Parts: sequence; structure tokens; C-alpha cells
Amino acid sequence: MVGTMAITLWVIGWAMKVPYAVRWNMMALLLVGVMLVHVILPDGHPLRMATGGDARLWAIIFGFGVIIWGYGKLLRRLRSRVTSQEAAPVKSESFSPTELDRYARHIILREVGGPGQKALRDAKVLVVGAGGLGAPALQYLAAAGVGTIGVIDDDVVENANLQRQVIHLDRNIGVPKVHSAAEVMRAQNPFVTVRSYHRRLEADIADDLFSEYDLVLDGTDNFATRYLVNRTAVATGKPLIAAALTQWEGQISVYDPAHGTPCYECVFPEAPDPSLVPSCAEAGVIGPLPGVIGAMMAVEAVKAITGAGQGLKGRLLIYDALYAETRTIGVKPRADCPVCHGKGLHGAAPH
Repeated sequence: MVGTMAITLWVIGWAMKVPYAVRWNMMALLLVGVMLVHVILPDGHPLRMATGGDARLWAIIFGFGVIIWGYGKLLRRLRSRVTSQEAAPVKSESFSPTELDRYARHIILREVGGPGQKALRDAKVLVVGAGGLGAPALQYLAAAGVGTIGVIDDDVVENANLQRQVIHLDRNIGVPKVHSAAEVMRAQNPFVTVRSYHRRLEADIADDLFSEYDLVLDGTDNFATRYLVNRTAVATGKPLIAAALTQWEGQISVYDPAHGTPCYECVFPEAPDPSLVPSCAEAGVIGPLPGVIGAMMAVEAVKAITGAGQGLKGRLLIYDALYAETRTIGVKPRADCPVCHGKGLHGAAPH
């Protein structure tokens, strides 16, 4: 009876093109359900007899299944690490012919050129969050040839993410986002180094982590982490590119108090009431919008590293996708800002 139900569930999942991992989850739930039947119903009950008569049998099968699943996952992770290490090209001081061809469209740009591309290769950029904003930013940073890219996030890939978080693949549902993103980035550009931190950014590690990088991108979706990122960026003297979005609208700015700009808390001194700023899960978000704003974050990062053009320092750019409108608001340091004003960081003019 249990075998028949298992085969039926598997065939239904196959016919509906349910992901492989989800089908195995269905099998696990079936076994759990059978064990519950054996625990709840009395000895000799017809349903217990029809499903094996003893919960211990199914507990042993379930336990072996968990062990095999864990062993297989460990082997895949080890194999992936070995493969990526073997495939990684040896970096030299000069660009290889493959790199020159790959970055040719950058190198012929007057504002970037060879020195700018070398600056990108030597740069270390940390991206906080591998979700809607982090996904496109990470892809374009890797494609642009940023030498070392760190990504920190404690979340795993969910089916509902795939509508907008384009760096993640359907087969990676259930995989930590940082590992999923790293896999795609390395596959796209084996000349970059990706550092994955599968954990939440917390105050006890933030200073040391930020100190290892030249530039920080904040693509988080909660105000507590945004304020932590801002405080740490100010404390470590790192320029911060921060963006946010909801439904049809996104915003982005570059915060660099060491060069005369406000910090994030100068512009947003207090977090709004949660009811006024619902999450994407509560209010929804149009799929391509994170791509637009996340790509802007990558552009600002490339400009900051190469010194090209004029960045968004001292300006907050707001994009309204629903009405196809863009507006820019000038922002200034706040004299009573508790984060950056007392540190004497506003002596230089923004550039």
C-alpha cells in the first residue's frame, strides 16, 4: 500500500514537472505520515496492518534515507569545490588573451580603458544580500571582471524567489543563496574569486568582514540590517552603495561620508512603521524592477572603482517603473546624525 502511494505521488509529480527535490520531499512526508499512523492507531488496526504493522520499520527506512541524502549532498558539495578549484585559471599580473577579448568592450571605453579594467580586477567588493537586488548586481560585477566578490546571506533559494532573483536556478531550490549565486558567477566568469558567507550579517563580525573589502553594496530587505551596514561602512571608511525597492518603485544612492556625502542614516534617520513599508511578500514586486535597480548598483560600483563619470554621491535616484519616471533628489549630511557627524567625516565636498 505504501509502495503504491509512493509510486503514485512520484508519477503525479513527474507528470506535473515538479522539481526533483520537491518529489523527494513528498516521499519523506509520506513516510512521516505512515509513521504517525502507526503511533496514533492501536495495535491490530487494519490501516496499521496494511502499512507494515510496525512504525520501527519505516523509521529505519526513513533514517537510512536521511543518511544517504546527507552523504550525497556532502559528496556533491566536495565535488563542486574540487571542480571549481581545478577549473579556476591561474591569475597573472597581465591579462591573458582570453581576458583581453572578454573585457574588450570595457577596454575600448575612454573612461575605463586598460587601467580601469585592471582596477576592477584588483578590487574587492562585498554584496550584502543575494536576493532581488543582489542577484543582478552580483552577475554584472562578475561579468565586469571585479576580481574578488564577497556575498553574505543566510537565506536559501525558494520557488517564489525565481520570479525576480535571476541568478538562482530552479534546481537550486533549497540551496543557500550564497552558494547558488557563487555557482552561477563562477560558471559565467572563472577569472573572478567568489567568497560565500552563508550567515546573517551581525554586529560581531561586520567590522572584520567589511575591512577585507574596498566597497560595499547593500541589497538587504530589512531596516535593521541596513542600519547595521551603514554604521559599519562609516566605521570602516568604506563607500556604500545602497538600494531598496517595493512594488513598482526603487531607489539608489552612494553614501560616502569620508568624501563629504551623507550616510544612509542622515537621509533616513528612523525606520518607518512596518505597516507603511510592506515587504515584497506582502505587497508584491514587479519581476524586472530588481534587475533595473540591481544593475544600477553594479554600474555605480564600476564607476566608483574606475573613477569614471559622476556617481550618485549626494543624490538619491528614484525610479518609478509603473509610470516610467525617474527623478533625482539632492541629499546632504545631517548635522545631528549620530553615525557620521561626530566622526569629522564631512570636511570634503562630494564628487
